[in-house]
Amino acid sequence: MLAAIDKPMIMGILNVTPDSFSDGGEYNVVDAAVLRCREMLGQGADIIDIGGESTRPGADSVTAEQQIERVVPIITAIRQHVSESVPISIDTTLSTVAKAALEAGANWINDVSAGLDDDEILALAARTDTPIILMHRQGTPKTMQDNPFYDDAVIDILEEIKLRVEVAMEAGIPKSNIIIDPGIGFGKRKQDNLELLANLDQFVALGMPVMLGTSRKRFMGSICQVDNPKELVTATAVTTALGVMAGVKIFRVHDVKENRQAADVAFAIKQAA
Repeated sequence: MLAAIDKPMIMGILNVTPDSFSDGGEYNVVDAAVLRCREMLGQGADIIDIGGESTRPGADSVTAEQQIERVVPIITAIRQHVSESVPISIDTTLSTVAKAALEAGANWINDVSAGLDDDEILALAARTDTPIILMHRQGTPKTMQDNPFYDDAVIDILEEIKLRVEVAMEAGIPKSNIIIDPGIGFGKRKQDNLELLANLDQFVALGMPVMLGTSRKRFMGSICQVDNPKELVTATAVTTALGVMAGVKIFRVHDVKENRQAADVAFAIKQAA
């Protein structure tokens, strides 16, 4: 069951993959992953999101077996050596991976396909009373940036998210366990991403916690004239502050310290309004 979210949450990204777009290969060994988890918690992360498959544009899919081999030892190690209670999210679109991760100690499911890749993941979330993040994505990671198009990005994506929420609820997931994510950078042009960020309040108005994932995304690099994703920490923090003011509850980021500060200051300002 999803507890009430009273203040902005920072979700620290722990990619245990060899090919993620900005940190591939850095944390795919158990000791390095555990150390990184400790570091992010010390910087103010509220939840750790662990993924064994890159979802960067152009990425190839990874089998369930490969994902399980990557994520389960790390989830187990975190539970044994870091914390028995810190929330852990499993970033996968496959029900078998999610099931193995939950059995190893994960608490949330983060599905970038919103149940489209494997609808059994919705039944799993319902059966286990597990909070699930439903993200909008056009296409697949392999193809999603090949000429994405919307008549109206905000309206189209709102409607598609509403539909996926309905499907999830029909599968038995209570609305109180659903988090939605507009999917910045997942099958979107730069202008689409900017329009989504300018209209985050419309997603908040759907009545479920909204998660925002802009961390180090390429569209900001084109604005800032930066090629290295790791140089987009400040740009990401700006979107975090913007999201807090719009009512977004969860921020999925690589750089925890900076985004924790951005979220906390923005939240203090929002409360004073």
